[in-house]
Amino acid sequence: MSIESGQLFVIATPIGNLGDITRRAVETLEKVDIIFAEDTRHSTPLLNALGINVPCRALHEHNESARIDVVTELLEQGKDVALISDAGTPLISDPGFVLVRALRNAGLRVTPIPGVSALITALSAAGLPTDRFCFEGFLPAKRTGRLQALQALEDETRTLVLYESPHRIMDTLQDIGQVFGARPVVLARELTKRFETFIDGSAADIYTILEGDPVQRKGEMVLIIHGAEDRTDEERLGLELDQVLIPLLDSLSVKQAVSLTVKITGLKKNPVYQRALALEAAKNQDSD
Repeated sequence: MSIESGQLFVIATPIGNLGDITRRAVETLEKVDIIFAEDTRHSTPLLNALGINVPCRALHEHNESARIDVVTELLEQGKDVALISDAGTPLISDPGFVLVRALRNAGLRVTPIPGVSALITALSAAGLPTDRFCFEGFLPAKRTGRLQALQALEDETRTLVLYESPHRIMDTLQDIGQVFGARPVVLARELTKRFETFIDGSAADIYTILEGDPVQRKGEMVLIIHGAEDRTDEERLGLELDQVLIPLLDSLSVKQAVSLTVKITGLKKNPVYQRALALEAAKNQDSD
């Protein structure tokens, strides 16, 4: 007689306020055979507060791959397993993706137990458009990579949502201001906790507020940035044309640059020629 395989339950836990744990999450944590947590030192107080006495082992970014065989064997033995992160929904900028993908590829059952996510919590009260949004998680730690990531998002029309750590928040706000200018930004910090705060303004405005109040630079942070204004087809076409034409005009004559641009873009010659003349006139005016 074969043993029916167990399930991996991916369980969301509170991001601050313990009252946000769902009844289904508690019931599931009580009945599983083992819990894998991102940091057992962080999760043990939560489990103790809920009165849950289930074995707890660590599963984090450094040992996740090594845990796949362990979890697979447990499930194949008919054991039920829970996966939790330090706070919020596992896999959302937290470990778990590698494990879940492997288990699903192996035909094993993965069941989500939904609940709190800092991403959705911040969006729900930020006052920026929520019909379409783009979650980018944590930006690169180094400034060069961070600026490149932001520049790649400069024309994104969806609301942007980022996570950031307290020790990088000031640098990140500076870079957001450099790339996005005065576009509306909301900083949400310490969500669901006693000192929950939403700060509105441009990146420069928020930087000034945090610079004058070190307390506001502490805690878990979510940044929500208004998307770019959607450009018309004509505006987009002009930008694409300039990206080809301007570099060519720096080293070729107008006639040569126009001819090559027409071949590259497939555009008609006359609008390309008129744009080339306008760019040359502007360049000459700047040099006077």
